[in-house]
Amino acid sequence: MSETSCPLCGMEDLIGDAGKRECLTCGHEWQAEVAEEAVVDRVVKDAFGNVLADGDVVAMIKDLKLKGSTVTLKVGMKSKPIRLVEGDHEISCKMEGLSIGLKACFVKKVQA
Repeated sequence: MSETSCPLCGMEDLIGDAGKRECLTCGHEWQAEVAEEAVVDRVVKDAFGNVLADGDVVAMIKDLKLKGSTVTLKVGMKSKPIRLVEGDHEISCKMEGLSIGLKACFVKKVQA
C-alpha cells in the first residue's frame, strides 16, 4: 500500500498530522511512516552570541515580569544551573525559587 491510501480499505480519503493518518471512509487510524531525518544538534546562543549548554549559569539582561504572577526578574539576577529544552522557551531553570522557562535572547552566560 502507498502512503496515500488506507491500509485497511484502500481508499485515498485521508487526513493526517504529526505522523498520524486517518481514513475518512472507514475511520481507521495509523502511524505514518516518518522518514529518518538527520539528527542535528541544536545550538542555543545567549543574547551576546555565546553558546549555552546544560549546566551553565545565566543572568538576566532585562527586567521581565512573569506572566500570571507578581514576580519580576531583575537585571543581573542569576539562575541555578540551566537545562536546555525544545520549544519556544529553550532554557529551563530556577530563579527566585521558581522553575521557569526563558528565551535565550533575555539572558547572558555567566563565566565561572
